[in-house]
Amino acid sequence: MLSKGEETRRHILQCAYGKARSAGLEGLTIGQLAGDLAMSKSGVFAHFGSKEELQLAVLKQAADDFIAHVLQPAITSSRGTARIQKVFELWLRYSALDEQAGGCLFIAAAAEFDDRPGAIRDYVSEQQRQWRQSLMQLVQSAIKHGDLPTDTDVEQLAFELFSLVLACHHDRRLMAESSAASQAQRGLERLLRHPPLKSS
Repeated sequence: MLSKGEETRRHILQCAYGKARSAGLEGLTIGQLAGDLAMSKSGVFAHFGSKEELQLAVLKQAADDFIAHVLQPAITSSRGTARIQKVFELWLRYSALDEQAGGCLFIAAAAEFDDRPGAIRDYVSEQQRQWRQSLMQLVQSAIKHGDLPTDTDVEQLAFELFSLVLACHHDRRLMAESSAASQAQRGLERLLRHPPLKSS
């Protein structure tokens, strides 16, 4: 059972997460949160000592959310390309759900902080690096399973999988393309049929 302080912190974080998804991390302010929650600024500060600390907590919540909605459910699927397909399906579905609330927080944060050194950029960069490594592990597993050629370029395939989701997010959000998800799915099928190979 959570203590009253822990419960308050979780409530603040949930509100902040929702705000960040619709307004971006930069649009998140302790003053605004305090007003929305009918709390004093000092009350919010007691749980998050700075705007940056609050932003980092929101990003960690987003990472936990992604794991719960994408990675953990995919583990139950078969190994090999079937698991890559499941991860991709869940990733696109999660991205679509995120868009109802303003879009993928990590994609937005990458655009907001890509040229701004500091703790936020470092965290976003590290999370994306870890996710790319996870994609590479999925590809390596599919090779070992015999679903992909042994000379598949693992890094390039992971890069292209990642790129498909970014393109889908871009087209759905900016261009309101209803076909973006199906185009991304066709791109995945093509990649798995004809994966990039290492140069001889």
